[in-house]
Amino acid sequence: MLSKNEHILWKENFLQALAQTEDGCVTADYIRSRGTVIGFKKARRSVAAFWTPSKRIYLNSHYYSYATALTDPDMFSLLAHEVKHLQQGLVAALSVYGELEAWQTGYRLYRQLNGNYPSAVIAEIMSLPLSWDRVALSRARELMQVYAGKSYRVDLLPLYPINREIRFLFTGK
Repeated sequence: MLSKNEHILWKENFLQALAQTEDGCVTADYIRSRGTVIGFKKARRSVAAFWTPSKRIYLNSHYYSYATALTDPDMFSLLAHEVKHLQQGLVAALSVYGELEAWQTGYRLYRQLNGNYPSAVIAEIMSLPLSWDRVALSRARELMQVYAGKSYRVDLLPLYPINREIRFLFTGK
C-alpha cells in the first residue's frame, strides 16, 4: 500500500503516460478535471475494473497493482472504458448501448497503443455501429459474453438506457 503522497505521484505519472495518445489524453483530462479517484480493489475475477456512482474507478487488484507497468495497454483500455461510463451517467451506462460505447472507447485506445485488437471478437465488436439498432446491440451483447465469458452479465442489462427501453416497449420506436 502506498502513502497518500506516493499514490498522488503514481496517479500523475499514470495519467501522463496515458495522455500520450489522443484518446488517452481525453481520458486523462476528464480524470484530472473531475478529480476522479483511481484505485485498486478486489472484485470478482470476472470483473477487471469498475466505476461507482460516487465517480470512483477501481482496477481489480487480482490483476492490477501499483507494480503494473504505467504503460500497460490493458489498464489504459479499462480506464478509458470506465471513464466513458462516468461520462454517460448512470442510466446510459447501465445498458448494452452504454457498454458498447465503453467497449469501443477502450479498445480504440488499445488499438492505438498496440496496432491491433486483442482478438477477432473484439474486432467484430468494433465494427458494430453505435446506434439504436436492436439487432446490432443484441449482437454486441452476444460478442461481449463470448469474449468475457458468461459471468460478464451484460445479458441482464436492457439494450437501451432504461428510459428509452420503456418508451420502446410502449411505442415500438
